[in-house]
Amino acid sequence: MLVVDASVAVAASLAADGWSIFHAEDPVSPPLVLSESCSVLHEARWRGEITKELADQALERLLSAPLRIQALDDPRMAWAIAEELGWAKTYDAEYVALARALGCRLVTLDARLRRGAGRLVKMIDPVDL
Repeated sequence: MLVVDASVAVAASLAADGWSIFHAEDPVSPPLVLSESCSVLHEARWRGEITKELADQALERLLSAPLRIQALDDPRMAWAIAEELGWAKTYDAEYVALARALGCRLVTLDARLRRGAGRLVKMIDPVDL
């Protein structure tokens, strides 16, 4: 099992075979991964960074990804992690809390997240898969 954050979900969705790297994993994410990823994809399209066709394809890949959505049993877990790490927002803390609760690794492209939460859960880069 492996918790996937939005940075990885977006990157995997933009690549035609991006989700294939998870073939030997059981990727899981908190529900916010969908809204975060959709927002990033829409903004990239809106800014003209990607074509409408690629944005549409990426959205479909995201929505059909082999990604299990799992909510935290207690949202206070993310709150406590944000407090412990000195973060104002709890978004990234949800990924960390889910990885901690499931006792698994967290895959991210976000260097700040890796630096901040690396002492709480095992963090990996997608190239480590």
